[in-house]
Amino acid sequence: MNLLWNLVMVSSTSGMLPVSLPREEVVPSRKRVKLPAWLEVAKPRLIPLLLATTIGGMALSEGWPLSSPKLVCTLGGGALAAAAAGVLNCLWEQELDGRMQRTSSRALPSGRLSPNAAFAGAISCTLVAAGLLVGGVNCLAAGLSLLGLCSYVLLYTALLKPRTSQNIVIGGIAGAIPPLVGAAAATGHVGLSGWWLFALVMVWTPAHFWALALLLKDDYQAVGIPMLPVVKGSVVTTKAITRYGWATVLLSGFGSLALPEGGLFYLILLLPFNARLLQMIGRLRASPEDLILAKGLFRWSILYMFGICLLLVLSRLPMAVEFDTQVITLLTQTTTLFSII
Repeated sequence: MNLLWNLVMVSSTSGMLPVSLPREEVVPSRKRVKLPAWLEVAKPRLIPLLLATTIGGMALSEGWPLSSPKLVCTLGGGALAAAAAGVLNCLWEQELDGRMQRTSSRALPSGRLSPNAAFAGAISCTLVAAGLLVGGVNCLAAGLSLLGLCSYVLLYTALLKPRTSQNIVIGGIAGAIPPLVGAAAATGHVGLSGWWLFALVMVWTPAHFWALALLLKDDYQAVGIPMLPVVKGSVVTTKAITRYGWATVLLSGFGSLALPEGGLFYLILLLPFNARLLQMIGRLRASPEDLILAKGLFRWSILYMFGICLLLVLSRLPMAVEFDTQVITLLTQTTTLFSII
């Protein structure tokens, strides 16, 4: 009952008072859902959003919709490449994970899965992913997918993460490549629309990740990882989140121009997504130490990107195109009427 009362009080005063809940009640925990060891190291929770942005890249192209076989090969290959990247990330950080209480029970540091088995699984996933993408899609999509894998493991995990507080700003390239894979799968090349979604994911990633880093600040500090909240503190981090949040909102509006059709439909439905994102960022900026707000922003940022990709797909439906036509016709008639008056 005491915990329930605390949760109610925090919800009613969120944004006004610092959170007094125990950290264990706020920080995301994987102990509640135990996955098989071989699946855990593949980091399956990250894959759906990567696939969603891949579909978003497809929806932005003239080649939309894709044939079923090509769609299955693209998403299957992308999922396997992402799984391989997750496994290699776990292998690289095995010793680091073993030193943190939150991650010490993971499959590799706990001994539930051997490094040799994990490495063999990663290589197998990579080879199958390459086969699916080369054989069922095209070489460009396959090359971009493997580039995403390498940039996550080598650029972010090995090079940037242990060395700079701006690791996720540059390392976000890995998470921004799936839209390029989707565009390449649909048309065989990457146009400006695909690069727009790539840029949007790039500027969205720091605000999304730093909200999580606020929750995990103590863990990163304990093992010497220079995440922004560790190096600069919560106040500076929330200011940086605000800057990247506004950049995300401004850049998201250009999707109306990136879409081949349905741009007005997209732009109108985008407004509540952006309003909610800015509202949550503003609340966290006012209370930088509030872990409840940080957790809420982290979760909403995930839904936000899923929502952007859903809007891109919906904007390519006939109803969205018809909506645009009717709005443009109405605006034209109104303009003509006012010019006569």
